[in-house]
Amino acid sequence: MNYGIKDINLAEKGRDKIEWAEKQMLVLLSIRKRFSNEKPLKGIRISACLHVTTETANLAITLKEGGAEVYLCASNPLSTQDDVAASLVKDFRIPVFAIKGEDTDTYYQHIEKVLSSKPNITMDDGADLVSTIHSQKKELIKDVIAGTEETTTGVIRLRSMEKDEALKFPIIAVNDAQTKYLFDNRYGTGQSTIDGLLRATNILIAGKIFVICGYGWCARGLAKRANGMGAQVVITEVDPMKALEAVMDGYRVMPIKEAAKIGDIFITLTGDINVISAEEFPLMKDGAILANSGHFNVEINTEALKSLAVGRKNIREYIEEYTLKHGKKINLLAEGRLLNLSAAEGHPASVMDMSFANQALSAEYLVKEGENLQKKVYCVPEVIDKEIARLKLESMGIKIDRLTEEQERYLSSWQMGT
Repeated sequence: MNYGIKDINLAEKGRDKIEWAEKQMLVLLSIRKRFSNEKPLKGIRISACLHVTTETANLAITLKEGGAEVYLCASNPLSTQDDVAASLVKDFRIPVFAIKGEDTDTYYQHIEKVLSSKPNITMDDGADLVSTIHSQKKELIKDVIAGTEETTTGVIRLRSMEKDEALKFPIIAVNDAQTKYLFDNRYGTGQSTIDGLLRATNILIAGKIFVICGYGWCARGLAKRANGMGAQVVITEVDPMKALEAVMDGYRVMPIKEAAKIGDIFITLTGDINVISAEEFPLMKDGAILANSGHFNVEINTEALKSLAVGRKNIREYIEEYTLKHGKKINLLAEGRLLNLSAAEGHPASVMDMSFANQALSAEYLVKEGENLQKKVYCVPEVIDKEIARLKLESMGIKIDRLTEEQERYLSSWQMGT
């Protein structure tokens, strides 16, 4: 079996971590049991470009149990857990191409490795697989039934491809499932970003002015947790509706150039480029901390920061200190890459349980229906979304009410009123 990982001898440690995560992924585990019996993915080749973590490992194992040939590479050079990659290769015979800290050339070589399997289904976290196929590997398109996309940034790219009529096979936007973005984005990113910040810096959050760029679901979750830890939260936004919501949620809202002057901590979560750039760096306080929890490392203009700096040094594992003219220092965390996966371990397994249940069931759906879909970006079918919510409640030991026949008649009738 061909693979590209750091050290196969890390497998035992990785397997223990995979099994620990599995205990908190009961929805995915129930799907795995059914997949093992029914083999709905038999004969299907799946190429996945995802964060190589314990949670992703459990997804890959589930897909393999369903009969698929699974090939996995990393969707971010700093998010790979090397011991988990080793266990997937040694214990589960799943080809993995991912090494924590790999350079850009190696990153794209690994993408090419998983694409060499000639996938029938792609699984993306950021749309790098799909974009590589469409730009460099067009000969693979004929074999692809469809794909899935895990994150907001990737969905934005894919909808742009659809708009330009460049998309050559259908995609299910797993990110847009309610059981994904309402939970993974809000609760997962909110908690794991704080986790990454604390592991990298060991600072006290209480009393700090905490600037969050963006107010989507990820940023909402982060704002709530930063506020709960005693920070003074400031939001910057370009969308008037989201900015208004942030105000109504009790946060200060202002342009980034104003926030740059007062902030102690800055975290970007927008999916856009150069949200913090050359104009803002000189305005910041001495000792300001900058980090990103958006998918790509483009939200903070690190090249502009480098050009302004007269000195740079690593002062902790995930902190690079930039010295500007006149001695002002700015601290960049995790190279501007995903903080929660670079400096920490990403989302808790119990919330990724729902996200990856969506991935598994979407793959099953695409095997059955993919050839009937247009070359568009689709939402996860509502029946899948609701089934995952039901299974999650069941795994938590929670029961809910059901509509009575009278209530169903009332809701379906227009004649009955006050």
